[in-house]
Amino acid sequence: MSDRRPGTAAPPTPGSSAPASGSPARRTPGPPPLPVWPLTVMFALVPLWWALGAFYLGWSVFGVVLLALLVTRGRVPLPAGAACWLVFLVVVLLSATRLDRVTAYFTFGLRYGFLVTALVVCVYVHTLVREGTSWERVLRPLGWYWLGIVALGWLAVLAPTFALTTPVELALPGGIAGERYIQALTHVRANEFNPVSRTPIYRTAAPYPYTNNWGTAYALLVPCVLAYLTSVRTGRFRVALWVSLPLSVVPAFMTLNRGMFLGLGAGLLYLGLRALVRGNARLIVSIAGLVVLVWIVSLVVPVQAMIDARVSTTDTNVDRMDLYLRTWQAVERSPLLGYGAPKSVDTTLAEEPLGTQGLIWQILYSHGIPALVLFLSWLVLVARRLAAAVSPAGHWLSTVPVIALVVIPVYAYIDPNLSVIFFAVGAGLAAVSGPVNRASLGPSSMSRPAPLTPWRTRGFGRAAVPPGPDAPPGATGVAAVPLRTADPAPADHPSTGHAPQRSAGRTPGTGGPA
Repeated sequence: MSDRRPGTAAPPTPGSSAPASGSPARRTPGPPPLPVWPLTVMFALVPLWWALGAFYLGWSVFGVVLLALLVTRGRVPLPAGAACWLVFLVVVLLSATRLDRVTAYFTFGLRYGFLVTALVVCVYVHTLVREGTSWERVLRPLGWYWLGIVALGWLAVLAPTFALTTPVELALPGGIAGERYIQALTHVRANEFNPVSRTPIYRTAAPYPYTNNWGTAYALLVPCVLAYLTSVRTGRFRVALWVSLPLSVVPAFMTLNRGMFLGLGAGLLYLGLRALVRGNARLIVSIAGLVVLVWIVSLVVPVQAMIDARVSTTDTNVDRMDLYLRTWQAVERSPLLGYGAPKSVDTTLAEEPLGTQGLIWQILYSHGIPALVLFLSWLVLVARRLAAAVSPAGHWLSTVPVIALVVIPVYAYIDPNLSVIFFAVGAGLAAVSGPVNRASLGPSSMSRPAPLTPWRTRGFGRAAVPPGPDAPPGATGVAAVPLRTADPAPADHPSTGHAPQRSAGRTPGTGGPA
């Protein structure tokens, strides 16, 4: 359903022609809707790809499949911010001229594949939503991804020393497999463990090579799961997600990721302030319930004491500061294109290469200052655009780019996590620029999101909906992330995604009597 103002007419869906008044609706032939199964294979089978050692190295292969399906359809509408990201990709590609080792081209290509694949995922999801694929089906692959992350997190809790030599690791040539970065991606472990630490702690990592990646994924996926739960009201999958939320807190606490808590807290604070300004008591209660849940689990798992013990017995903060200083000094010598990729040196206190321990530093060192400006501009652009959402699902999805902005100084996510961000953004942008009509997913007392007043629709990033012929002067509405649908689509329109004509005597956007 679209979050347009009751009483306004639904504009024609992309690719359809608006029928004349009093004439029957005409169907415009078009290509069949995009399938959801490629996203399901890509996101839902993460535990399998991890066990094979192909989680990172095979991720861009799925991007190629999605791109091929998009190309067969001809022209597709690009989401907001796509032009900015395309320019960013050009700048990053130019920085490859600064590479000085043959093996560095392989790792550069791997990271560049993550950047391209993320955009392809965004366009694919954006197209699915605009074509009318049910909200439940679109978001479900991301829900499966979450369940896989939680399941592997519990594997790390129950079997902390678990490690596996994977088929991909055995198949790679020795020169490539010996690279430190590639070794971390293909020789899988359930936990990250530092044996030289004065108080070694097993920290949740699977399916990622490092615990910081797991923490970043957790902070990004929680809002996506809550978006599903607030928009889909029935089904066993919904029950599974509800059960997984409290279960996920234990492996999340075991990461001891301060950045994860900071990012998720910033997202909740952002959402809480928006709810307070708009007087949305239901959303405020939901946020408070989530905070209480985390507090209850913290009484069982002494996470704060564990973090304090880790910080007091390691030099992680000093090492990071020294690494950041050396990275910036190197950036000053090559500010436009950087050095193409992180590089190990022997002049820092930390063992990590320059251009690591935070995406800001990775982009600065590897690709230069212009690339960082473009990356941050994209995040700000989509965050501003998603601020137009007025439904509960839209509210939760709007926090994803905010969380990504908050964690960028300390965590890097040029990996599958970048596709998670673009997945959520693609779904949200399609609905914000809607309206998108879809079938009802079950009864809900939250099926009538309050539209914004007309003066609020004029701001940047909001899509005003044209008023209907019977609407009062000045009436308008705002399209946002859908929560429910007005009327089920007729049986003879399963593949067009076109909005059906509404019957008289019903209020558009609610499915109830006028």
